[in-house]
Amino acid sequence: MNIRGIFSTAVFLCSFFVNQVQAQVIHGVEGKVTSNGIWIPAFAQEISNMKMGPFIHLDNGNILTIEGQKSLISTDNGTSWEEYKMFEDNEPFKVSNEGTLINTSNGTVILAFMNLAEKKNWNWDAKISDSPGAILPTYVIRSLDGGKTWQDLQKLHNEWTGANRDIIETTSGNVVFTSMMMRHNPGRHTVLTYTSRDDGRSWERSNILDMGGIGHHGGLTESTIEQLKDGRIWQLIRTNWGSFWEAYSSDEGITWEDLKPTSIDASSAPGILKRLSSGRLVLIWNRLYPQGKDYYPLRGGDRQWSEVKSSNHREELSIAFSEDEGKTWTEPQVIAKSYAHQNEDSGKTWLSYPYCFELSPGVLWLTTMQGGLRMQLNEKDLITE
Repeated sequence: MNIRGIFSTAVFLCSFFVNQVQAQVIHGVEGKVTSNGIWIPAFAQEISNMKMGPFIHLDNGNILTIEGQKSLISTDNGTSWEEYKMFEDNEPFKVSNEGTLINTSNGTVILAFMNLAEKKNWNWDAKISDSPGAILPTYVIRSLDGGKTWQDLQKLHNEWTGANRDIIETTSGNVVFTSMMMRHNPGRHTVLTYTSRDDGRSWERSNILDMGGIGHHGGLTESTIEQLKDGRIWQLIRTNWGSFWEAYSSDEGITWEDLKPTSIDASSAPGILKRLSSGRLVLIWNRLYPQGKDYYPLRGGDRQWSEVKSSNHREELSIAFSEDEGKTWTEPQVIAKSYAHQNEDSGKTWLSYPYCFELSPGVLWLTTMQGGLRMQLNEKDLITE
């Protein structure tokens, strides 16, 4: 190679590396790209070979999650996992990814899940905008020994469940989890919750929140909940209408009232709401549009996806904190972004269905069902005092 060729190659390589560094600055924040092509802030840490979650702490400090037909327990903060069978090989159960998991103050582990082994009759008919007879039931099951053995399996409803996304224990010691129930003529989704006053032995169903809608992604879906300091439970609900909708319960999740839109812009994707050890509320979600933009390719408006066109933006995951019980929020910060693929509504760009687990006070694990995000970050790096 001659001197001119060597010089040209050097210039190209220098330009390439400079562009790579510049490209990793997103929305003015320095970052890095994970092994699976996700931009994360420089202060965050990729967690290799991490499970998806959700995760819970057991009474002895170990961590538990569920995967397929097994419960997994880690004694070393997720580095390795010991497996325990939840069902016998001949039992017709397969736990969905969209499960909710809690360890109550009495040490009872409760899992609510859809049983994929009973999934049937999903035959969406465009002529009637419905899938009559669709079944994907919701179950609950308990463990009294930290997830090693399981008992008291119960089916709570047989109707098609889009997802069971969140679960909490209230200050009164009751357990409440969010669920869904498909409605027909036309096909659409609704949300509801179940409440147990006896550590998961029995359950009470709430009123069903139904705002109509048409489509296999129409209606109200995939909600998240947290108890406020005044005792009410706050529910944030995924919609196709440009923002989360909210509802409140003053009776431990049995009755939901005051259903209305919030000012929190959101795409047609679920968020997760959690109270941290600091007392702050944290919300992690996909905003209506990518930060700094006012448009994204829309879906729906055809009575199939939904009756209205909606943003399905999922290429960025944002985080915000509230010090006043959700009345106001910090400026949303992008904490993960699809790096190789952007500005397209496809599975290649999706970073959505988040789980948030507080490993220790102020140390957060953030994982997603879609996109494979596995990261750890510190609350203090996101809070401006």
